[in-house]
Amino acid sequence: MAPKSSAAGKERTTIEEEEVLQAVILADSFNKRFSPLTLQKPRCLLPICNAPLLDWTFESLALAGVQEIFVICRSHAELVKTAIKNSKWSKPSAGLKIVPIVTAKETFSPGDAMRDIYTHGIITSDFVLVTGDLVSSVRIDEVVRVHKARRKTNKDAIMTMVVKESGVRHRTRSRGESAVFVIDPETSECLYYEAVMGYPPKEYTKIPREILNEHPEVEIRNDLIDCSIDVCSVEVPSLFQDNFDYGDLRRDFVHGVLTSDLLMKNIYCYIAKDGYAARVKDTRSYDAIRPDILSRWTFPLVPDDNHPGGHSYEHIRGNKYIAKDGTVALSRTCKIGNNTLIGSQCVISDNAQILASILGQRCTIGVGSVVRNSYLFDGVVVGPNCTIEFSILAAGVQVKEGSRIEKGCLLADGVVIGPQARLQPFERLSRRLLARERSEEDDDEEEDEGEDEDEDKDEEGVSEIEVSEDDDESEMDSDYGEIEENQDPDALERLGPDNNAIIWPQPSINEDEEIDEVEHPTNLRLMRLGDDASDLYLSDAGSETSESDSDDDDDFDGSDLSSSVTSLPLPDTSNLVQQADEAAITEFQHEVKLSLDRAFAEGHSVDNAAVELKTLRMAHNVPLRRVREAVVTAIVNRIKIVESGGPAQRQEIAVVVSRWGALIDKIGGVDATETIEVLQECCASSERFPLFGQILAALYQEDVVEEEDIRAWHKKPQSRGDDRKSATLQDNFLKCWNAGAFMIKQFDEQESDEDSEGESDEEDTPVKQTGKEGATPASSTPTIAHRESSESDDGEEESEEDEDESDELSDDESA
Repeated sequence: MAPKSSAAGKERTTIEEEEVLQAVILADSFNKRFSPLTLQKPRCLLPICNAPLLDWTFESLALAGVQEIFVICRSHAELVKTAIKNSKWSKPSAGLKIVPIVTAKETFSPGDAMRDIYTHGIITSDFVLVTGDLVSSVRIDEVVRVHKARRKTNKDAIMTMVVKESGVRHRTRSRGESAVFVIDPETSECLYYEAVMGYPPKEYTKIPREILNEHPEVEIRNDLIDCSIDVCSVEVPSLFQDNFDYGDLRRDFVHGVLTSDLLMKNIYCYIAKDGYAARVKDTRSYDAIRPDILSRWTFPLVPDDNHPGGHSYEHIRGNKYIAKDGTVALSRTCKIGNNTLIGSQCVISDNAQILASILGQRCTIGVGSVVRNSYLFDGVVVGPNCTIEFSILAAGVQVKEGSRIEKGCLLADGVVIGPQARLQPFERLSRRLLARERSEEDDDEEEDEGEDEDEDKDEEGVSEIEVSEDDDESEMDSDYGEIEENQDPDALERLGPDNNAIIWPQPSINEDEEIDEVEHPTNLRLMRLGDDASDLYLSDAGSETSESDSDDDDDFDGSDLSSSVTSLPLPDTSNLVQQADEAAITEFQHEVKLSLDRAFAEGHSVDNAAVELKTLRMAHNVPLRRVREAVVTAIVNRIKIVESGGPAQRQEIAVVVSRWGALIDKIGGVDATETIEVLQECCASSERFPLFGQILAALYQEDVVEEEDIRAWHKKPQSRGDDRKSATLQDNFLKCWNAGAFMIKQFDEQESDEDSEGESDEEDTPVKQTGKEGATPASSTPTIAHRESSESDDGEEESEEDEDESDELSDDESA
């Protein structure tokens, strides 16, 4: 019997080794947050950085070694199947088998989709569950390995959720939908889960008492971003089948499993330390992920290398990406701002500005037009002297001369507005029904010509499990005719004489209709592009925001020089580099300010704050001095000005410098003399000018600068401010220089006192030295402060006298 058992063991081992890693993609979003952009295509086919979201998801799964993918789709299923056939991942060389599954019309939630998965019986082992709007570089294969290892010892471990730590103001953190996780820190088991809506604000959460009784230590966390990546066991679909009230994956399934006394199943969290992961849940997160991609946080998925759409871009300083094929035509007087991507065959005319925006292929921007923090899909035409801000324009949109599109607007495929159109903030436009029908008839004629040819094609690696009739147009647009009939004529006049659009009404509450709390119109405001929701009371600090957080560029004054539109040759990008210098520094300073604000607000360690600053420096390729300037300025600005001055002001300075002063030397290099120069520049040009001497003394106290550094700075001619053009600035520089001279005088006096004491008291018991070598309590002043407090009453009295002397000096300087 032993040989047979051994053979069976080998067979099991072989089966495990040959086990195929499966993944399930939920292609439907099951909400209308992108409407009317999703009237003619599903959200998973909307482009982000000129590649469909579904391709970004395929890339993420391919990185994890997934071999078989099931794409669950209902809305616009034919478009999804066509996109899969045309994808590079459907080629035999890709090593992926992609299977589209068209679900029933009654599929209205992720829970319904999971029940369809169970009905088809397609899952044979542990699988990866993601959504079709995922952008991720997380090593999911590592999560799968951890999950399978846990399953060997605990068969009730049915799911591992991937989450990432974040600050409350992280731009990819949803303001309208977050969660409280109660986690066992030893095992990473999720003991309790509760969804948290942004509005109305929630201040408390209730945790079952038995959790605290059974677990001596738990972590209650609201700082985790749900990546919408789950590794599930094979029985997860059956749990949905057994519980028809499970609709949402988190609020219903996870919460229900963890609070059930009957299921006795375990769910775990995997806190990803490396990689990037975010889901495009709404237009606000769509806008947040774009700068992350362009700033290369998603590496190796970046536009200039391994672009999911197969495009080729050149990466230029300031995170600008221009199509490499040489078909982009840029006027010599146009401005391309930071964090911008321009697709092939685009034309940017004289004095046009593209600032922190994405342009698809074949876009045209007219003379003097400004596109700011916006997204233009393929084929968009913008006429002269137009302004577009914080908006999304779908494929084929035409904006005619002199039109203005305010923040938060969404324009669906083929919309035409203008001339002189004026869109109000957050308006949503789509084509009139008759205009759509005429356009679709033309498209149908073209499709019929190639239909027979497409039916004969057999794409390897792509198969199809069920074909159901899809009536998306009739279901999604059932009220389309009613909306068109109830248009306000005055509002349509604002769209210009040549428009073909209708205006969609703003979301409203129907008291007779049950509405998901997440989809409440007020809560949806927290998830839409360009809305700071400043008029709402929000208790969560993570909901505080302003439009100043955007990565916009400064206003640009156009040139009067003659110019011409020319094709941008690949090797010649010097003009763009020259334009980028000043804007890149401004962008970097803005990013550093946000990073330090988060560090100050959330109490980060100095080491963690330094790591983030080093990363920003490498991403923006700026000199080390720029980083030092930003850090010193942030520390100085953090010091509160105490009106009474004196000891209270010195105490305030000491607290800030002792907490954050070490950061100055941990940003990539130590140059104390340069630190003093930067401090002088910062103080001389700000209201904190009178604090220069005390801040310098505090830095000396914390070993950030030494005596020889102060002397070296003081000897430099530029430290007197003679090269400054402003008379006021020259005077302030000179007063800072005088404060330094006062400190040096004290250094000299201390040295002479020590020499005389050494000669007279050579045989006596030496005086106990404190602080800097050679600095005694009696001779210490606030300018050269002690590192340790003296216990000598005489020392305290003399110190107080010197403090008064220093305060008088500060008063003279500020006079």
